[in-house]
Amino acid sequence: MKKALTVILAALLIGTFAGCGTASNNAQNDLSFVESSSASVEENNDEADEYSQVSSRQKGEKHSKSASGNIQTHQTSQQSETSVTVEDEVPEKIDETAESDSTSSYVSEPADETSAGNNSKTRDLSERSSPSHSSSAGSSETAAENGSDTSYQSTGEGYSLGSAEETSDSKSSSQNNTPDQETTVSVYTANTSGKLDTADLFSNRDLTQTPDISDAETIQAVSNKTVTITEAGTYILTGTASDFTVKVETDKESKVQLVLDNFNVTNSDFPVIYVVSADKCFITTLDNTSSLSVTGNFKADGDTNTDAVIFSKDDLVFNGTGTLKITSSSGNGISGKDDIKFTGGTYNITASKHGIEAHDSISACGGTFTIRAGKDGLHCENGDDDTVGWIYISDGTFSITASSDGIRGTTYTQIDGGNISISSSEGIESTYIQINGGNISISATDDGINASQKSKSTGTPVFEITGGSLNVTMSGGDVDCIDSNGNIIVSGGTISVTYPVQGPSESFDCDGTASYTGGTIIINGNQVNSIPQSMMGGRGMGNMGSRGGFGR
Repeated sequence: MKKALTVILAALLIGTFAGCGTASNNAQNDLSFVESSSASVEENNDEADEYSQVSSRQKGEKHSKSASGNIQTHQTSQQSETSVTVEDEVPEKIDETAESDSTSSYVSEPADETSAGNNSKTRDLSERSSPSHSSSAGSSETAAENGSDTSYQSTGEGYSLGSAEETSDSKSSSQNNTPDQETTVSVYTANTSGKLDTADLFSNRDLTQTPDISDAETIQAVSNKTVTITEAGTYILTGTASDFTVKVETDKESKVQLVLDNFNVTNSDFPVIYVVSADKCFITTLDNTSSLSVTGNFKADGDTNTDAVIFSKDDLVFNGTGTLKITSSSGNGISGKDDIKFTGGTYNITASKHGIEAHDSISACGGTFTIRAGKDGLHCENGDDDTVGWIYISDGTFSITASSDGIRGTTYTQIDGGNISISSSEGIESTYIQINGGNISISATDDGINASQKSKSTGTPVFEITGGSLNVTMSGGDVDCIDSNGNIIVSGGTISVTYPVQGPSESFDCDGTASYTGGTIIINGNQVNSIPQSMMGGRGMGNMGSRGGFGR
């Protein structure tokens, strides 16, 4: 009897252990993809994180993943799909509102913030016909604006990043990880006494040069593809390709930040970055070099005539710590139909037309610029509204070589600081030109400074200098160093002009009144105590003030 009971108990125990083993195996199977044909799963233990990689999936197969790291149930109509990396297991439920550790070398992160995991997401667009992926995106500043997950959707020859049916999560660790990277924020002090109201011109995010990429989507460049971003967030652009376009098309309240990380694209006839709609689009360079170019004639997008390597219908902000090279063989380097701002970064722009062109405004409080343009270096003009079209520079280093104007505004051009070197036909042209600071050097063959009637709403053309240094060198037989179709006001700063004293050339050409109440004027090496008075019609009496002038 005892022997029989022993046998029965042993059988029960064996069955129990076998059941436990089966349950354990089933639980393990719940944490990996099950392939109907073949699957390769690689496990890599790194601080208790496990990842599995799906090599291929067949049409109609279903997977599931819970919020705690299990596989969610979803279905794809894909015939095949490669290079999808999935985070398989998380020991406890993820708090999606928690801030994350950096997953790249350049992260804006306050020193007193605590990291809480790795939320970087990578999208590989290679070898896919019409993939659709979904995961959350956005920096900490734009998280509240991004109410839904984002994903790639097929859009013909391209993909869309936005809300869509989920097919898989795609997460991977960035190869660069320096969580102790400090935030770099440019310092900007507004000039409250200038013609332009610049008090609230630059936001804190505009001035932040190191982006928060802890929860950024990574978009890999793939030739002959278009990626469309439809949700607010931060997106890292990287890789080398040809005929690849990133298209931003969100609602008017969404902010999108494009972070360029060794991003090198050559297109034949369409912009590399095309912003159709957004509240604002940031283009931020990491501490490396990206190169964008368009080699042929630009083609239209419906009723929109694209004309630049970076083309935007809404506001653009450029910042960062790296270098962006732009080459446009038949158009502009950068075109914006609203406002364009620069607060940092290095820009080398070669364009057959304008280097940088905007409708409403161009403003800069930092950055290093080398611009070679077939037309104007900086050009700001709105054909439908002559109350806008202004240019503001408070800091930065500019080297501009242009066939027409170095800097051309419609209403106001105000310079409060910076180092500006211009070689062009005309140096600076606008209705009202005000120089309050900075070091400006102009080499021109027509007019060094030209205050002319570009905007009726601005009133009488004026050239005014209150501070800074202006050095103008002219060459040619019929030139004006300082030319105003209206008035000239000199109350401070230093003006030094050099020009050939011959024919109708003049140092100062003023059609209205000239006022000289302060500052220094040097003409061909000689300091004078008055602004030379030009003859009626603006010609002939500008030789060093020897024939009378407007004195202090």
